Amino acid sequence: MQTHFSLEQLADPRLAVSEAILRKCVHCGFCTATCPTFTLLGDELDSPRGRIYLIKEMLENGRPADSETVKHIDRCLSCLSCMTTCPSGVNYMHLVDEARVRIEETYKRPLADRALRALLGFVLPYPERFRLALRGAALAAPLAPLLAKFGQTGDRLNAMLRLAPRFLPKRTDFPQASVSPAQKPIARVAILAGCAQKVLRPAINDAAIRLLTRLGVEIVQPPEEGCCGALVHHLGQEHEALAQARHNIDVWTAEIDKGGLDAILITASGCGTVIKDYGFMLRLDEAYAAKAAKISALAKDVTEFLGGLKLPAPLAAQKPALAYHSACSMQHGQKITSLPKELLKAAGFEVRDVPEGHLCCGSAGTYNILQPKIAEQLRARKIENILKTAPDGIATGNIGCMTQIGAGAGVPVLHTVEWLDYAYGGPKPAEI
Repeated sequence: MQTHFSLEQLADPRLAVSEAILRKCVHCGFCTATCPTFTLLGDELDSPRGRIYLIKEMLENGRPADSETVKHIDRCLSCLSCMTTCPSGVNYMHLVDEARVRIEETYKRPLADRALRALLGFVLPYPERFRLALRGAALAAPLAPLLAKFGQTGDRLNAMLRLAPRFLPKRTDFPQASVSPAQKPIARVAILAGCAQKVLRPAINDAAIRLLTRLGVEIVQPPEEGCCGALVHHLGQEHEALAQARHNIDVWTAEIDKGGLDAILITASGCGTVIKDYGFMLRLDEAYAAKAAKISALAKDVTEFLGGLKLPAPLAAQKPALAYHSACSMQHGQKITSLPKELLKAAGFEVRDVPEGHLCCGSAGTYNILQPKIAEQLRARKIENILKTAPDGIATGNIGCMTQIGAGAGVPVLHTVEWLDYAYGGPKPAEI
């Protein structure tokens, strides 16, 4: 793509990166074939190629974001399917992230939109606030039919109530503290406790800790650890995102200095994609650039780490047939595609591929709240494709997908590591 940035503009290192990304795009259109919003809406501006033109126009002319640009960028799920498809290596993730920051800096959203986004950024990254909000949502659920009168704002509030569980699971069996399994551990790792996942399904990390400690891995959970920053990062709230990233970098660096870490394990693939990008996000911060790059290099999805261990023979009990839903942040963001399925197969499960597996389920962080109509269409399409495989259960690697799919699937939806823990001697999940 031809660009016309001035030398003065290119002196800004953020714009220089965006310009380099834009120049890689050759307008081929392969991205449109795998973009969920273009598949549903058929609008060129709701495809990666169309959004790239809008971003180029905004950045190149140095102008504030307008309502048309905001509408189509907001509709992007950041599923990154386009990056898997692109033959030219266009880093759409970094480009759309920069566009979201520019939008938040230069565009004044309607008051209701600003208020909801501020609320999401204030509540979701903080487990105790989120837990309190979910209790309030359960009480407010009977009011959902009344919200239809309030247009888009009502739709969004209705989506929040619909997604909120009626009952919260009990707090984790493993409080945030060091967990030491064997006298001679084979590795020492930190595990991200997370924010939303910690409230919605603490059983995921419980299963990971049980499985890993049985395999001889020492696990550290620093109590100071917080949200990875992904939620506010995708809202364009970059100041908050970088502050949360720096905080965790300091916490994990202290653990490295204390006893060394062989890996930092993440059980929510949406978090993993962002943590692996800390090195890029903080590249201009002299105090954190090197530390951030080191943390990104240590970050691994839990299945990546398990793939490097010698696993025992699974128990002989009959295993369910599983549909594997590959979260977008797993397959497109981290490029982890076959490994989780291979681990499940080795554990004795029959694993069935889901048709249109490259398409997003519509969760995408806060997308299913901010864009509920599109998210609901994608959810229905995903569940329909999953059920075509006639599974006994569903495996996936991201809490957002589990929440989005779970209510309508009619079969148990568990994290991959929960299925693996069960297969290798852990307790039977209550959902089975």
